[in-house]
Amino acid sequence: MFRKNVSLRAFNTFGIDAKAKKFAEVNSLDQLLDIVSKHKNLFVLSGGSNILLTQDIDNPVIHLNTKGIELVDKKEDKVWVKCQAGENWHEFVLWCLSHDFGGLENLSLIPGNVGTSPMQNIGAYGVEIKDCFDSLEALEISSGKIKTFRSEDCAFGYRESVFKNRLKGEFIIVSVTFQLSAKNHTINDGYGAIKDQLKLQGVNDPTIQDISEAVIAIRRSKLPDPKEIGNSGSFFKNPVIPKSHFLKLQTQFPEIPHYIVSKEEIKIPAGWLVEKCGYKGMRFGDAGVHKNQALVLVNYKNATGEQLLSLAKNIQQSVKKKFEINLEMEVNIL
Repeated sequence: MFRKNVSLRAFNTFGIDAKAKKFAEVNSLDQLLDIVSKHKNLFVLSGGSNILLTQDIDNPVIHLNTKGIELVDKKEDKVWVKCQAGENWHEFVLWCLSHDFGGLENLSLIPGNVGTSPMQNIGAYGVEIKDCFDSLEALEISSGKIKTFRSEDCAFGYRESVFKNRLKGEFIIVSVTFQLSAKNHTINDGYGAIKDQLKLQGVNDPTIQDISEAVIAIRRSKLPDPKEIGNSGSFFKNPVIPKSHFLKLQTQFPEIPHYIVSKEEIKIPAGWLVEKCGYKGMRFGDAGVHKNQALVLVNYKNATGEQLLSLAKNIQQSVKKKFEINLEMEVNIL
């Protein structure tokens, strides 16, 4: 089942040519259970959209490619949809929209697979996974048993979950169930970018499909296609800082964009910070910062993970020096 010395370039969206000493494609739960019964030190790759590989991988690597979407329950104006971990995230969102199920439309065109979406609590344009999350099933590697996690078990935070922290490496998510609206949809169009795009589309009373189309248009205008230029989407988290710190920065940078999180906390767009430090569009060999979105680090062709990580650390140092803000990486580093 395992192949030896396999390049992982095609299995990570940065296109890093790291090698796996042992590699297997997993297409069913039975296959996964069989592998876990024999190997406990596995490295799991799903969509490879939120990882930067800086080294070859000695542990056995499995690529989770399980498929399947099913409607598991329906009550009044709500539905519960279960999706296998190996399904492509955007294709799953489009499937929901084709059935007029609402809740995930603001998360259109986010790269990666369904199984990793709760790990990162992916989010965009005012919506996060936790807003529509019902439960997930995960295989405990040590015991080989399937366990169910509800929202309260997942400890969701901003781009965080228990699977990135306390339970990191202990479970493999095999399916995720979402609670979605079947009618009377809530339209999340509060972000200015969405409002502007809807105007361009001539839409005054948007549907969930209109929101999805607007989000897709925005993302395509700002973000590079990983199939054309290696990237992992947003590389850094948008920092949340004390209001007192923000007010000091505002005196020096009156134009600083911001979002109110609470009475005492303000969120600053990380891309703006990176751009203000002069990195937008900069290129260092084949590692660089995208010309349209400073939040995105890119591999133009043959950059190594180490080169991209070095660039990321330089950006962090520059932001710290200029703004006294610690910029956290959103991407997982190996």
